[in-house]
Amino acid sequence: MEIDRSALIEKLGGEEAVAKMDHEARADAIEDFLSEKLDEHILARQKNGKTYPTVAEIADRITTRDFRRGVGKLFRATPQRIGLDDSLAGVMVDRLPPMPEAPTLADFFELRFKPAGHLLQSAALAKRRGASEEVILACLLHDVGNSLIKVDHGYWGAQLIEPYVSEKVAFAVRYHQALRFFPDPAVGYEYPARYFELFGIDYVPPPHIKAAYDYARNHKWYMEARLVTLNDLYAFDPNVEVSFDEFRDIVGRHFNQPKEGLGFDNSPVSHMWRSMIYPDNPL
Repeated sequence: MEIDRSALIEKLGGEEAVAKMDHEARADAIEDFLSEKLDEHILARQKNGKTYPTVAEIADRITTRDFRRGVGKLFRATPQRIGLDDSLAGVMVDRLPPMPEAPTLADFFELRFKPAGHLLQSAALAKRRGASEEVILACLLHDVGNSLIKVDHGYWGAQLIEPYVSEKVAFAVRYHQALRFFPDPAVGYEYPARYFELFGIDYVPPPHIKAAYDYARNHKWYMEARLVTLNDLYAFDPNVEVSFDEFRDIVGRHFNQPKEGLGFDNSPVSHMWRSMIYPDNPL
C-alpha cells in the first residue's frame, strides 16, 4: 500500500513534530497510518460489493494469462507491464544494453535491475532507521532473485549472493521470504494486506515456509532477517528517489566483488549472473 507522505506528516503535526520522534515512534506512526488506510480500503471494497479472491479463484486465473506469475523480471515485458494478471499479448520486451566485460554489482543495478526503486528505498529506510551495514546491504539485495525467478525468490537471491557476502547477509535475504507471512507485533510488522490479493484471503503458507519461519525465529540472526521484512514492507513510496551511490561504500566494505566480474569468476553461481547478462540467449 502506498504512503501519502505529506498526508502522514500533516496528521502527525508537521515536519517539526516528526523530527522530534524517535525511530520506533515513527515506525508505529507509519503502521497506524497504513492500518487506517487499509480499513478504509477494505470498507470501500465491501461497500462496492468487492472482496479479496480465494486461493481457488486465483488458481482459476492460470489458464487466462499468457505468462506465469513466477517468471523473472528480465524474462517478461518490463518495467511497464509487471502486473500479476495483465495480458502481455502484443507487449514486447526491451532491448537490454550490453554489460561490461567484468561487471560489478553496480553495473547490474544500472543495466539489469534498474530502476530498482524498491530495493534502493528499502536500503535507504534501513539506513535511516540506524540498521547495521549488513542489514542495509541485505535490504539492498533482498529481491535481486526476482530478476531470475519469483518463486522462492528469497532462496534464489541468497544463493545468488552467497559467495560474495557474509553468512549473516545471506541468511537475512534467504529467510526474509518466510518471515513475511508471519507477523511480529514487537517490531511493528503485520501480515501485508497486499497478500490477500496476491495469494487469496484463505491462503495458508505451505509447510516448508512454516518450517523456515520456525527455524529463523529461533536463530541468532532472526532480527536481521526480520528487519529486512520490516524495511521491505514500507519501501514503496513513489515520491522517494534513491541513488545506488548512497550505498557504494557499504557495498565496497561488505560485497566481495570478483576481479573477473560477476558471472565470470567460476563461482558456483556464476551461471546465474550470466543468465541475467545474456537473458536473450536461446541456449
